[in-house]
Amino acid sequence: MKRVMTIGGSDCSGGAGIQADIKTFSALGVYGSSVLTAITAQNSFGVQAKQEVPVKLVEAQIESIMSDKGIAVEYAKTGMLYSSAMIEVVAKHLKKHKIPFVLDPVLKAGSGGILLEENALNTLIELLLPICEVVTPNVPEACFISGLEIRDKEDAKESAQKIHKMGASAVIIKGGHLEREIAAGKATDLIYDGAFEEISSAYIKREEEKIVHGAGCSFSAALSAELAKGKKLRDAALSAKKFVHDAISGGEELSNLVVVNQVYRLRKDADRYRVLENVKEAVRMLKSTADFGKLIPEVGTNIGMAVEGAESVYDVAAVDGRIVPTKEGIHAGSVDFGVSDHVARMILAMMKHDKAKRSATNVKYSAEIIEACKEAGLLISAFEREKEPAAGVKTMDWGVSEAVRNLLKEKLPDVIFDLGAVGKEPMVRIFGNTAVEVAVKVKRIVERLTH
Repeated sequence: MKRVMTIGGSDCSGGAGIQADIKTFSALGVYGSSVLTAITAQNSFGVQAKQEVPVKLVEAQIESIMSDKGIAVEYAKTGMLYSSAMIEVVAKHLKKHKIPFVLDPVLKAGSGGILLEENALNTLIELLLPICEVVTPNVPEACFISGLEIRDKEDAKESAQKIHKMGASAVIIKGGHLEREIAAGKATDLIYDGAFEEISSAYIKREEEKIVHGAGCSFSAALSAELAKGKKLRDAALSAKKFVHDAISGGEELSNLVVVNQVYRLRKDADRYRVLENVKEAVRMLKSTADFGKLIPEVGTNIGMAVEGAESVYDVAAVDGRIVPTKEGIHAGSVDFGVSDHVARMILAMMKHDKAKRSATNVKYSAEIIEACKEAGLLISAFEREKEPAAGVKTMDWGVSEAVRNLLKEKLPDVIFDLGAVGKEPMVRIFGNTAVEVAVKVKRIVERLTH
């Protein structure tokens, strides 16, 4: 495992600073160590207090890490370096140990508050800029360093060239602050190392345009981690940008901030795996349930489950080709995401009413099956296809909403049925939080039908 060190300030609110760096390192599979340069008291309203760590203690921290072969690092990043004295000692030891590093020139906290003394900017430019592998200013920081106003992409290019001439081997100007880019629905980072390259991603708009906290720290930490793992600058920057985009997408809305969630992608990937396995187990349960075939309609049955926060068919796992009766017994295709529009629409429609109800299956309609559902203690509702609006509304969105409204109870229905229409087979739909839970409900229904 590669080892990466962050040298910066502590954010007691947990959203930025070394806290964000360590979370990023862990999420990207590198071992993270930290050298604390300052302690801040901050929250979503700003920085209330800050205290620089004594320079001698910062020196001791770096030496402790670098003198131990087990944890000595291959790469580093710098964050909050409040004073000229602090910058001088950090530059001295980075040079001494020949540690390649990403320079994140932190001037202000995302929530507000100055994190660099005014007279320290020149020291940063003179001592750290010429020895860093890459510097990652946002637009306001690039303006301060270069002394140029940045209003558009051409200004950013001019600023990047000037910062490069000041000694930085490579410059990445983060484009999230460029109003024209945001208006175009994207945020473009500009890379310059003698040649220009642009990396874009969709701009993530939040209600009330809340301040995003920790994105800059997480980007420079992710870039450091990817460079430490041996990626070239462009590829490392692309990976870091995607990482931060995902972290903002899954960010937690706390107070008036959106705090980036560095483990969002890991959690989402893990959830997809759990969902797949849950649907597979549910299919096994259905196939092993005696007389389950009596519930399969002419169009076949399917069972699906959505990931947390599902937005599309591709977030729903189901059986490819449905579950159908054959001479050899019940046959089911493989389980995968995005293979069943029908069951996915049922689930997504129900999730609009309850995000926890992430699974559903369809079975045939009969008065006996509905009676068995009642005996199993399931809440039942229905909708009438004849009342469906002629156009502009998707059947399942409308049908589920109608059934929820028709129930007239605080709880949502477990079962929604309709009596069909011309060319439409009557159908019963069974909902639950997981596919296994839905399979258990089906088994209870079958038991009451056959006993």
